[in-house]
Amino acid sequence: MSASKLRARDALSLGTLGLRTRKGRTAMAAIGIAIGVASLIALVGIINSGEADAQRDLLEQGIDVLELTPGTSFADDPELLPGAAAAIDIHMRDQVDVVASIRRVAATVRKTDLIPEVETGGIRLFAVDEDDLDLLTPLRGGVAHGRFHDAATVRVPTVVLGADTAEVLGFDELYAKPTVHISGHEFAVIGVLDPFTISQGLTLNRAAIIGFPVAEQIYDADANPERIWVQADLDEIEQVRELLPRQANPEAPGEVSVSSLDLDAREIISENFESLLSLLVVVIIVVGAIGVGNIMLISVLERRGEIGVRRALGAKKSHIAAQFLIESVLLTLLGGVIGIVFGLGVVAVATRVLDWPLTIEFLFIVVGLAVTIGVGLVAGLYPAWRASRMDPAEAVRPAA
Repeated sequence: MSASKLRARDALSLGTLGLRTRKGRTAMAAIGIAIGVASLIALVGIINSGEADAQRDLLEQGIDVLELTPGTSFADDPELLPGAAAAIDIHMRDQVDVVASIRRVAATVRKTDLIPEVETGGIRLFAVDEDDLDLLTPLRGGVAHGRFHDAATVRVPTVVLGADTAEVLGFDELYAKPTVHISGHEFAVIGVLDPFTISQGLTLNRAAIIGFPVAEQIYDADANPERIWVQADLDEIEQVRELLPRQANPEAPGEVSVSSLDLDAREIISENFESLLSLLVVVIIVVGAIGVGNIMLISVLERRGEIGVRRALGAKKSHIAAQFLIESVLLTLLGGVIGIVFGLGVVAVATRVLDWPLTIEFLFIVVGLAVTIGVGLVAGLYPAWRASRMDPAEAVRPAA
């Protein structure tokens, strides 16, 4: 007599037998698994979206912006950065996104020339060159009225006022083409900035900004920048921070001060989210595996007669084990697919209500399905082994 064989197609059909004949139990078991998977997907999605929202808040506060200012040396207290600092964007263009700088101008800003020069109102005058016209980008700045400088306006007597400066000088609107007097010269006001909210831009709230070519021609302004803002990707910000002092002042990097928001805050947020996520994943997987294992064990005990008949007809122990393993995997896979769909829906609704960015990685869904199959295999091992070890004669004997 030839040895008993079980083809893959027949094994799959047998694996679905228990699911098809016990539809009520299958539905209840699948719903239980789906709830667990949906909870996992929802938790992961909501946690990741919450982390993305926290990172977004940090970005809005300027965590990706580094500010370079003159440091101190033993010889003196430098007031300007060296000329080499202006070439940062050339030497580090592959590592930084935006580099913008301002130059100090030794002149006073007044509404009219009738106001004494000593009454500055705390307004500081700065200049931007053609290479610094994207100054507002790293500082999250905007224009409340008019416009910011462009390649044409930096070469003529025009000025852009900070929010506090416009208030001090009494310029709420720009309808009448207002002008200001800067140390004996009249400048047309072309724009008023929105208030800067990130710490790196607060200096410009009470400032006036003119073009450097004009500042150099009229006021003999120094070409060395007073401060530089560098915006870089968060994944490279630490490396950029370490390299900046030497790039800005190769001869004395210790005389360059680099400040930023607390970059450790981002790491702390990521670590906390990852720790919480790992704990939740482990708990849900363990609970799910135990639940599926119990369901399959009960199924084995209820189907003793079926197992005994199949063994008596020549089915091998491996065939019985394969049947219940396949059934366990299919059951968890069915519940997993339903849970993933439901979990994604929960995440979509929750993030919309909370106004968080929807952050779901496709790779996680694939991994989730793989883990679901793995849980089905692990959870079905003992019930499958138990089924395969049943004695045919005992299995078909009616219970006393």
